[in-house]
Amino acid sequence: MAFVVDNSITMAWLFADEDTPFTESVIDRLRDESALVPVIWPLELANALLVGERRRRVTQAQSERFIQLLDSLPITVDVDTAEDAFRGVIDIARAQGLSSYDASYIVLAMREGISLATQDQRLRAAATRVGVPLVR
Repeated sequence: MAFVVDNSITMAWLFADEDTPFTESVIDRLRDESALVPVIWPLELANALLVGERRRRVTQAQSERFIQLLDSLPITVDVDTAEDAFRGVIDIARAQGLSSYDASYIVLAMREGISLATQDQRLRAAATRVGVPLVR
């Protein structure tokens, strides 16, 4: 079964100080399952990598290897997320006090009827309030 994975999980796979048993269990699930991400995810990821390089948390070579790893995983970018921006995303963002970026993960999970994997506590709480199951 598929699930939605957010950037707080994927970046923990690179940054050792953010890695937890939970984030490791999520990447382990990708052996047998697939993940969906909203269209904003690659941009969030690219920005996190650039910031990590600028702060000397990772080298450019490490970033490039990480991108290769992500390319090898069954993660699909959902292009329909952009169409949800003016329908569901803005409504969820307003109601839950989230950014449109964070709300896009919830709306994708709602539309697909699947769970959400995130370490972001505000996003977890909002997902629970709107009935989106969480990956545990």
